[in-house]
Amino acid sequence: MAIQFSSGALEEYQRILGKYPVKRAAIMPALWLAQREFGHLSAEVQQYVADLMGFPLAWVSGLASFYTMYYKKPVGKYHLQVCTNVSCMLRGSDDIVRVIEDRLKVGLGETTADGRFSLEEVECLASCGTAPMMQVNDDYHENLTPRSTLELIERLARD
Repeated sequence: MAIQFSSGALEEYQRILGKYPVKRAAIMPALWLAQREFGHLSAEVQQYVADLMGFPLAWVSGLASFYTMYYKKPVGKYHLQVCTNVSCMLRGSDDIVRVIEDRLKVGLGETTADGRFSLEEVECLASCGTAPMMQVNDDYHENLTPRSTLELIERLARD
């Protein structure tokens, strides 16, 4: 079966188009909608968005590949994105990554076998004053320590 937005997503897509003076400006929000609808932006999903919008695949895939907020492969139910940029690194983000890897038995860019957790290193999440920090799905967790990180993972694992 071919990839296709649900009726609700199609309605939202039409609302998105109405917010922009030119259709091309809506590519990123359309990709965000597609990721929410399908879980990640596979090559097939990117082609669907390009066809839906009437644009070359290169315009769509260029944006999808440039921005790390777009997932090109499935991620876990809990997608852990640890900032490792300068402020976070200086305040211990390497230790945060290490305790997550040890607890979940995955490396950066990997997903646990049960699909519950995925781990990613990101450059900046704009929270330098509360470093080290990580984003779990849409939630920020700041001023992390190895202990508070493990406590957070245990809470998520019980969910």
